[in-house]
Amino acid sequence: MSSTASLWYFESVNLYNVLCPHKTKELDKKHEFRQFKKDQFIYFPNDEADHIYMVAEGRVKIGHYLDDGKEVVSSILTKGEIFGELALAGEDKRRDFAQVMDNNTSICPLSIEALKALMKDDKELSFRLLKLVGLRLMRLERKLELLVFKDARTRIVEFLKDSASWKGKKVGYETMIPTKLTHKDIAALTGTSRQTVTTILNELKEQNLIYFDRRKILIRDLANLK
Repeated sequence: MSSTASLWYFESVNLYNVLCPHKTKELDKKHEFRQFKKDQFIYFPNDEADHIYMVAEGRVKIGHYLDDGKEVVSSILTKGEIFGELALAGEDKRRDFAQVMDNNTSICPLSIEALKALMKDDKELSFRLLKLVGLRLMRLERKLELLVFKDARTRIVEFLKDSASWKGKKVGYETMIPTKLTHKDIAALTGTSRQTVTTILNELKEQNLIYFDRRKILIRDLANLK
């Protein structure tokens, strides 16, 4: 799973560098970034799925609502990552929501119409976008498996391992994950409670398996994190 998670993250970031209209000469002149404040929604469930979006600055939460109104968070995206890509797979109406998590968040939108025109002239771009959609679906399947079959500790440990694969930086034998995620954010992503996340992270810290503060999580030895 580690290599797949890492591939998904870098594929998303690399595609941002290719697709942002400011990096495409024929689109740059008529394109503007969209600015959002914390807690604003970029789109809601049932909105028209007519754009793909890229995070230029800030963070965006992707999720959906259950029948009882409970919010389920599927991912929290940061600079360089892409969302709304299921419109390429035939999604007419949004099934999820996209909500801004930070003030001064900047979003780069690209219409599906413009994207399809780019794909028509670039087979490599088409292949990479399809691969991104496939990798995103694999990631969602893995999350569902963890939520259904694994206990809270396993979910949190696997979340740390996946995060290390997506964005971790090796520092000797250790792996450093730069992150702004709060314990509440991790709880939302793992289907647990904030108190459970705090308890388990403190246990892992006491066992000298990890260290964490507000800006990073440091995994001492990824192979021994269980």
